[in-house]
Amino acid sequence: MYLFFKRGLDVLLATVALVILSPILIPVMIGLRLTGEGYIFYSQKRMGYKNQYFNILKFATMLKNSPNIGTGTITVRNDPRLTPMGKFLRKTKINELPQILNVLRGDMSIVGPRPVDTKAFEAYNPDVQANIYNSKPGITGIGSIIFRDEENLISASTLAPYEYYKQYISPYKGALEMWYQAHKSFATDIILIFLTVWVIIFSKSPIVHKIFSDLPKRPF
Repeated sequence: MYLFFKRGLDVLLATVALVILSPILIPVMIGLRLTGEGYIFYSQKRMGYKNQYFNILKFATMLKNSPNIGTGTITVRNDPRLTPMGKFLRKTKINELPQILNVLRGDMSIVGPRPVDTKAFEAYNPDVQANIYNSKPGITGIGSIIFRDEENLISASTLAPYEYYKQYISPYKGALEMWYQAHKSFATDIILIFLTVWVIIFSKSPIVHKIFSDLPKRPF
């Protein structure tokens, strides 16, 4: 029953969002076409439901060859590979909006664990790897909410970006997503959607820890 209502909510919210956000999506598409390297969408293979790969869609924010230069698939604050428009799109999370199409296609859900690339997936411990995608990956979720400052954390570290991600971010993010697997419900998803909007507006708010007092504690 939960999965039936979850899919219904996904289709409803994605359709409504596509209509309401079209005044934003269309100008962004035109702007991307006319700036940077002239391409609009970025597609990348990500780990999805039941550990099956799918192609995630985002607005293009970086140079086309960015995975092969600099810090690879890890993005840092003020990353030089970002296009001028791309920096704004990432800061506002507008770059994630094309994933609405992934939701309509059934690859993703509105709420779920964030889909990661192969390298980031391999940084999870085996138990997390085996269970994290028992739910469809989501546009938002507990990991996305807690790690809204991920790029800043990586940038502030003296470790190499991937080493910091593997040692600190991946274990905690995995613990958060396992928490979601244990607590997923229609009510939890609705609350996480509300929290996503809230932390975009109030980025320093600790409200998520007040609502979910049993979240794993951040070890760093």
